[in-house]
Amino acid sequence: MFEELKPEEKELVGMWLDLGLKVTGDAIADRVEWLTATRLQKLAEKPEEGAELYRDPQDNRLWEKVLPFVGGPPTLRVIAYADAAARFGFSG
Repeated sequence: MFEELKPEEKELVGMWLDLGLKVTGDAIADRVEWLTATRLQKLAEKPEEGAELYRDPQDNRLWEKVLPFVGGPPTLRVIAYADAAARFGFSG
């Protein structure tokens, strides 16, 4: 089981692990995927940029999930409401 987001967390950066026969996500990448699939509310997306906007229902912070490239390891970071409006057209 993974941990919920903590108030002091601002960014989670996933990495790939090369296991020889396969490449897989590390524990942070797995946690980002779990959070976005089960805990955060998806609000918007920009598929052409590999970006998605989420809200944490616990504290209403906005989070942006980005991939450095298609299929890449995810990063989840806090995004300000003004930045979310500019980037995703989000009106909160």
